[in-house]
Amino acid sequence: MRVLVIGGGGREHAISWRLARDPGVVEVVTAPGNPGCAQVGPTAPVDLASPAEMLALAVREDVDLTVVGPEGPLDTGVVDLFDQAGRPIVGPVRAGAALECSKAFAKNFMARHGVPTARFAVCHALDDALEAVSGATFGFPVVVKADGLAAGKGVVIAEDRASAERAVRAALVDRQFGDAGSRLVIEECLTGPEVSFFVLADGTTAIPIGTAQDHKRLGDDDLGPNTGGMGAFALSPLVS
Repeated sequence: MRVLVIGGGGREHAISWRLARDPGVVEVVTAPGNPGCAQVGPTAPVDLASPAEMLALAVREDVDLTVVGPEGPLDTGVVDLFDQAGRPIVGPVRAGAALECSKAFAKNFMARHGVPTARFAVCHALDDALEAVSGATFGFPVVVKADGLAAGKGVVIAEDRASAERAVRAALVDRQFGDAGSRLVIEECLTGPEVSFFVLADGTTAIPIGTAQDHKRLGDDDLGPNTGGMGAFALSPLVS
């Protein structure tokens, strides 16, 4: 089996490294990959914003399976396009990926289905967002999140009203995150360790593949701004 891994980060390096060790895998191509991925197998340039280009690469490389690492291609509908073309691919369709790619969608989904989550407000207008971070509803610290994908930089844990208002204006007025910040989710701040539980699902069956624990704050002792992740380890001792 020849496998194509879409992405160019550390996650894709880990996925490629592990897949290459499967006895049923002949070769792993990573696109666009990185120097670590290049030690595993060939890499190929690709525009991660173009589902058509990724599909063309899969056809050209004659791969049997494609695995998508980053969220961006999922948000642009790469899985939908591969499904239409009859090409096997691992990843959710765009509608399912909205749980990760839109924080407002995810929060409304959880509220609708009774999934425990922090209290929140979804704000489109500046005045509504400034009112939401005034302290009257959520107190301080308060969490300000850009709705869309912002490379892990779209979340601000504001300790006071002034820093919360700066975060709101940076997103809605200064357009710091572009379209990703045109809508904000304001949340009460919950503290504690983060743990992820992963499954592979086909719509009927879910197969667990493990847990991981991530570190989001920039500095030691959970200090500094939030990031896309400063590191992770698996398995997590928080899940039995």
